[in-house]
Amino acid sequence: MTDALSTPDWMTEKGTGDCQCLSAGRIRRESAVQKTIMGLSRAIRESVFSEQIAGRPGLLQETDPRIKTIGLLGLLITTSFLQNWYMILALYGLTLVMAFASSISLTFFVKRVWLFIPVFAGIIALPSLFNIFRPGDPLLTIWDFGGEVTLGPWSLGTSLAVTHQGLKGAVLLILRVATSVSLAVLWALTTHWADLLKALRVFLVPRIFVLILSMTYRYIFLILGLATDMFTARTSRMVGSSSPREDRRFVASSMATLLGKSHTLSEDVYSAMISRGYTGEPVTLHRFRAVTGDWLWLGAIFLLTVAALGSDRFIG
Repeated sequence: MTDALSTPDWMTEKGTGDCQCLSAGRIRRESAVQKTIMGLSRAIRESVFSEQIAGRPGLLQETDPRIKTIGLLGLLITTSFLQNWYMILALYGLTLVMAFASSISLTFFVKRVWLFIPVFAGIIALPSLFNIFRPGDPLLTIWDFGGEVTLGPWSLGTSLAVTHQGLKGAVLLILRVATSVSLAVLWALTTHWADLLKALRVFLVPRIFVLILSMTYRYIFLILGLATDMFTARTSRMVGSSSPREDRRFVASSMATLLGKSHTLSEDVYSAMISRGYTGEPVTLHRFRAVTGDWLWLGAIFLLTVAALGSDRFIG
């Protein structure tokens, strides 16, 4: 589904014909302008798709945003205290169940969660696998040095091996990050942005902070729409390809133009808000009302967190 501010599909799709090749037989590379158009359009479409998910019928969509925020935050805090990776894996499985019950494609959900952050955490935890950085019981010997190796005042041991303690710590870190990110993604995907900000007031978040978040979110996509229109207008008027120097000059001038537009727009919007009596309190058409099912869901989450913490302490 396209948005009014997004680039049409036919302008972002890659051609499959001979138009991608120059007469000399060289493949024409995408210019910076084309990449920018596709990147801006992709960001806008992902935002629209996320709002569509929040509007679907599902478990978390129909839960009061305040109750949902408290419950998911409780699960996130519980995840940070768990020391047994079996319990963390069970909580991650719970996030998949809640995503499925909230009409979210598991393939989309898993890709969105594991795309960057848990993988990045795995890269960070990689050195801790080896006995050089974290001594422990050898689990897999990779290289036997044949004797003790020293590096200045530091001893590297007699071999390079993956330790049991290092592997356990790395798996624990990756699972903890993946579960935490999954809970945050669930919260963001199943809650409209306006309701999400309004729910933050339950935790006495300052109104100025909520106002800044609300305006920043709206301005990001408004500026994205303006930038997309500028790049699309230039591309539609071009015949042939432009040089990298021309692309850089256009990008620089576009940045200056957007800066001027955003400053003028911010003054106009602020004046319009003040003239209409805005006090800083977020107002939405959706009024929060907790029903019996919401409290039952929160009670189940509370019992689950207590059971998880107790089991983690019992198992060790």
